[in-house]
Amino acid sequence: MTLLPLAIPLLLHIPFVCSSLPSLNGTSVTTLDIGDPPSSDNARALWDIIWSCAATLFACTWAAIHPNIPGMDEGKFTVVSRRLYIMMIALIAPELTITWATMQFLTASDTAKAFNDAFGAQLHQTRSDHPDMEESATTLLNEFRQPTPDGKNSLHLSAPHVAGRNFRGWTVTHGFFAWMGGFMLYVNDTPRATLKPKELERFVLEGSVEMPVIVEADIEDRSKEDALSKAIALLQLAWFVLQLIARYIQNLPITLLELDTLAVATLTGITYGIWWKKPKDVRRPHAVHWKTTASAPSELAYEKVDAAFSEGWIAILFAYTYHLFMSGCPVNSPHAVHSRRVPSVGGYDEDSSRNHRLITLLIGCFNGAVFGGIHCLGWNYVFQGQAGQALWRAASLAIVSMPVSILLLSSYTIWVKDSRDDSKNIAFLALLTSFSIYIVARVTLIVLILMSFRSLPPGIHHTVAWTKFIPHL
Repeated sequence: MTLLPLAIPLLLHIPFVCSSLPSLNGTSVTTLDIGDPPSSDNARALWDIIWSCAATLFACTWAAIHPNIPGMDEGKFTVVSRRLYIMMIALIAPELTITWATMQFLTASDTAKAFNDAFGAQLHQTRSDHPDMEESATTLLNEFRQPTPDGKNSLHLSAPHVAGRNFRGWTVTHGFFAWMGGFMLYVNDTPRATLKPKELERFVLEGSVEMPVIVEADIEDRSKEDALSKAIALLQLAWFVLQLIARYIQNLPITLLELDTLAVATLTGITYGIWWKKPKDVRRPHAVHWKTTASAPSELAYEKVDAAFSEGWIAILFAYTYHLFMSGCPVNSPHAVHSRRVPSVGGYDEDSSRNHRLITLLIGCFNGAVFGGIHCLGWNYVFQGQAGQALWRAASLAIVSMPVSILLLSSYTIWVKDSRDDSKNIAFLALLTSFSIYIVARVTLIVLILMSFRSLPPGIHHTVAWTKFIPHL
């Protein structure tokens, strides 16, 4: 299933490449330095370039990716494989990872606000109603004394008041933790399913579960993010960028792979900033126990398998594509249900995503344009033929311009969503065309980067003369 999204861009790329082949006839080919690198200490081999880019990409994506909480019974191999899969998405389409992180951040913010409004107001009301500690006990007893069925009064604390008194206030970190699968419902001391924040809020208000008492420091303590991995990623990225700047100052060329690495590293850095408050590599959720006095809950949200998984691979691929890019709804797979975890690329609320759809589109499209703008720095790169340079320029400009088109067309379709005229269908068709052009342009850049290894421009193997930047006699 994971190979199908990669096969579609490759198939779309075939006519784009074939259309450019006739332009090779009669085109003069520039002679490039394709021999071995100079045999001196001031030379770098092609393997050195590939290794530097690979180390930078791995360090940046490994540090930036904040996966959701895995299933409690899943092994390390499954957890690491899922992380590597998300890292591949970040390498191939970093702007999609930014969009996903943005939806999670906005959802976490809305969830924190909703819990603070629901339970924080009750806590504030309780404290403001009983400022005098001498009278507080009597007042609270009178407030919570409720009649029993036989007409007598008995002491009983209502669920909202108890929840308000146990509430400690939620932050964005709490919102992230809740949506990444941080609260597991236990019924009769047996784990049943991960709770959505809305389900947790409803069950607390109904008195079926206790309000989880967990502060931000406790959540951060569960996070596995350490200063060493963060420092290694920052140092590797800083060293990589410093080398590129130094090569530019000394008029030394850079490879297209280094340029693409710079673009991906820039966007993964933005992703890391959006996920700054999200706990990283949490392995165990917080237990929420169902009260024995309450009746068992009905089917929960994360116990339902998406209907597309019963209709074949094409329906599954369409569901993933449509829900991720159009409706903003995560797809719940049978494996996720069996593992009692949130979807791998889920962790956000569909209602919140719809409310913030324009903001999410703006951030995602802006970063897509930034990605193309960085590739435009290779505008004058010396290719083996003029067709390669023309393709690189056209693809870079397409990646810059198509996000603008996607943003405008998506905004228009949202604005006329209730309209029944043909303009909505035309805009939707144009939107799909813009997506297709964007995908073809991205694949074109990848192919040109791989083809550029056959012939590198002169001076690419020369290293930076660092002594020119150090004052010396």
